[in-house]
Amino acid sequence: MQKNMHCRVTPIPTDSTRNLCESVANFRVLPQNQTLSVSLYRYILTTMSSSASASSDSDEETLRRSRILKSKLYFDVPLSKVPVIYAASYDIAFLGIEKLHPFDSTKWGRICRFLVSDGALHRSCIVEPLEASKDDLLVVHSESYLNSLKSSANVAMIIEVPPVALFPNCLVQQKVLHPFRNQVGGTILAAKLAKERGWAINVGGGFHHCCGEKGGGFCAYADISLCIHYAFVQLNISRVMIIDLDAHQGNGHELDFANDRRVYILDMYNPGIYPFDYEARRYIDQKVEVASGTTTNEYLKKLDEALE
Repeated sequence: MQKNMHCRVTPIPTDSTRNLCESVANFRVLPQNQTLSVSLYRYILTTMSSSASASSDSDEETLRRSRILKSKLYFDVPLSKVPVIYAASYDIAFLGIEKLHPFDSTKWGRICRFLVSDGALHRSCIVEPLEASKDDLLVVHSESYLNSLKSSANVAMIIEVPPVALFPNCLVQQKVLHPFRNQVGGTILAAKLAKERGWAINVGGGFHHCCGEKGGGFCAYADISLCIHYAFVQLNISRVMIIDLDAHQGNGHELDFANDRRVYILDMYNPGIYPFDYEARRYIDQKVEVASGTTTNEYLKKLDEALE
């Protein structure tokens, strides 16, 4: 090598480095008096990082779209059926342990039985959904989160029934998570039916405390977020409004759509009760806070004003 030359290792962005799957170091010999400025060096690294990030986001969105298009959760429903979705598998009966939680885990079946006995609905007209598969759930959930549900202790924390931690996970999957996955299928299908018929009701679902990375408050799967992503891809929908009227703040979908301007969130909730998620509250487009003891008339007045 010539005396006035020395070897300097310089990171140069190439077509290969812009590919997330392959990272290449490019070696170049520079004259001794020609050095790469620190600012330029940082600029190159930043550019490479931004390109990799954009490539990663694009790859993730492509995979999500592929999973949605391959899903079997959307299917044609005969016109003889009404757009009310329910299956007996929604109801959770777990050796009586489910009664340790204030949430009524058999209310879905009781609602349908009431509608049938009252003559408002014929049992044969109810639409039964398919159970969401792992690939369906991966549209929103991470692999690591779904794997965490293989621990009975984790599921027990999510549904807030501590004794569930003592049971084999195969039993927890069958008695708790299988009903939840059926309800997820119902929520996703409801969007398709609503687009076709003008309205639809999934008697179950609405697990608004669960986001892609975390469950809680008796919500193990983010069915609302999943439903919306399916609608974006399959139904050619570009804007969605969530009107959340549960007494509790819907922190799950708020975190999932924190930076997604396609989704507008109106949440009417009691700030003095669970989940106290102050970060998620930042992502509510229109919050309507109602305290305990609010009368029906006061509540409806506030709701009307918010909807206007």
